[in-house]
Amino acid sequence: MQKSIQNEFKTVILKNTFYFFNTKFEEKYEAYINSLKETLLVIKNRIENEGLRKEIFEELISEKENGLRVLLALTGFSNEYLKRLTTIIRIVDNQELNKLVYKKEWYDEKNPENIKEWSDTTIQKKINKNKYFRKGLINIFFEGASVPFLADTIPLFELKKLSISKLKFEIPEMLDTLIRYKEKGSYSGKKGNNPEIIIENILYNLGITFETGDLTELVENAPDNKRTMDFIIPNKQNPKIIIESSFLATTSSGQGDKSKTEISINSLIKEHYPKAKFIGFVDGIGWYVRKGDLRRMVTAYEDVYTFHKQELQRFSKFLIKTFVK
Repeated sequence: MQKSIQNEFKTVILKNTFYFFNTKFEEKYEAYINSLKETLLVIKNRIENEGLRKEIFEELISEKENGLRVLLALTGFSNEYLKRLTTIIRIVDNQELNKLVYKKEWYDEKNPENIKEWSDTTIQKKINKNKYFRKGLINIFFEGASVPFLADTIPLFELKKLSISKLKFEIPEMLDTLIRYKEKGSYSGKKGNNPEIIIENILYNLGITFETGDLTELVENAPDNKRTMDFIIPNKQNPKIIIESSFLATTSSGQGDKSKTEISINSLIKEHYPKAKFIGFVDGIGWYVRKGDLRRMVTAYEDVYTFHKQELQRFSKFLIKTFVK
């Protein structure tokens, strides 16, 4: 016999577990956490007795099963950010950075134009098999913040994690790591950390109005295919420029779908707003390493910009030519 809605309601209220947890899983994971902590204590003891040496950390990441994770925990540098950084190092050709990471000793990409991000397993294999890759990786944590290219490329919030003081287990730096762990989500979610704010500032400085949201004609004629637009300039009633921004710091399976969506939106804009220009801001390493999706993506726009200083200047000139008399 089926329970009444009231009885079902009471079941959820009275038999609520509040937080689910699997005891066996919790015990197993607690053992993993404890192993990381014990490894950190061993490293701390070695540094106190032997002094801070790169070799200690080279041995850590090559000889300990979770050595790299221990190093990341100590510095607060995330595993995902490390993978992004490894990709950037393979992409760019900066003399000082190349020397720091011994790039010529481990870089053997057959087709550098089609670089794909390395998995955790690939990185660990490189660490284990190539001493120069291992040394270069540790050099990043010791000296990376002093390399001008990295200082210009990595946000200060992340760059501060590449501090030799963290490797010394200094108390202020441990507190810094704790705070950055705690505030990472808040930092990522702040509006000021959104690249679209750069576009907003350019428009404000030039005195150009804009709106966001749905285009009226698309709502009325293509409600199932319309989408919220990032910038409609100067307004929804008479749009001259329509901008969509896509900055991806990571790769995702949805990038292909996103490119297809933008292409369909372009067709709708041409049909219903033939005088408007559909512009794209497409940037970030996530697009760089998914070139197939990127090629499809850029076909959706009349012109494409990035957030590079020169591109922002080019965008400003385009706006001035279009609006400023």
